[in-house]
Amino acid sequence: MVRRIDVTGTGGVRLAAWEFAEQPKGGREADGAPGVLLLHGLMGRASHWASTARWLAEKHRAVAIDQRGHGRSDKPADGPFTREVYVADAEAAVEQLGLAPVTLIGHSMGALTAWQLAAKRPDLVRALIICDMRASALGAASQREWEDWFKAWPVPFATLADVRKWFGEDDPWVERPSPSRGEFFAEVMAERADGWRPVFSRRQMLTSRATWVYDAHWEELAQVECPALVVRGLDGELGRAEAQEMVRVLPRGQYAEVSDAGHLVHYDQPEGWRDAVEPFLDAALTP
Repeated sequence: MVRRIDVTGTGGVRLAAWEFAEQPKGGREADGAPGVLLLHGLMGRASHWASTARWLAEKHRAVAIDQRGHGRSDKPADGPFTREVYVADAEAAVEQLGLAPVTLIGHSMGALTAWQLAAKRPDLVRALIICDMRASALGAASQREWEDWFKAWPVPFATLADVRKWFGEDDPWVERPSPSRGEFFAEVMAERADGWRPVFSRRQMLTSRATWVYDAHWEELAQVECPALVVRGLDGELGRAEAQEMVRVLPRGQYAEVSDAGHLVHYDQPEGWRDAVEPFLDAALTP
């Protein structure tokens, strides 16, 4: 059972959220189940969390949200797409949906939003899970690589099969075939008159990325008071040494890694992801 709920973000931006629940067990709001907010990464959408949200819904009130510029949420032409508004949007979602004290689960950019919110509003956040996001600055070269990569996309795609093949096999960024990567990108495409195009603006994605790629984010990590789990894919973008340093900086940090997984940990290895996350949640949320 999935229920759509709209949230009002900063500046009146409409944010689309989905609550996942097992209907026969009753509403999550009524039974006092602990709240969880799932935050996707850059270019992602709430539906990428569907498999995770479904098993979370057995014990929690699980809500996934399309962040501004993504999915079915508003994509204001002039933004803003700053770190401050992404964090404020997540804060608004927690408060408007009555999820506090909430567990925040974020992937990539969504993980940064999650730990910045946990640092800003410790009163709202009960636990934090960071999935494959670096705390160090990535720099100008990284942003230029992304600009070049976006220009290389052969849009429009004629079919969804072409989307899956290009992102899963033909994309120069793919080191070896990755069907899960192809599926990830197929889910953020929509059919237009001339073919399949992304549901987001690549210009807006670069604008969003530019607000965090040049800076390091260690200071906010050190301000997170709640239990926090740093999860990395063994072949992901977050290296083991940096992940372990993040755990050291976090006042109550823990570490987990998922084998045979890249950056899209929860997509690549959903069972391994659950095995890494579920014990932490059970311990962190036990009174």
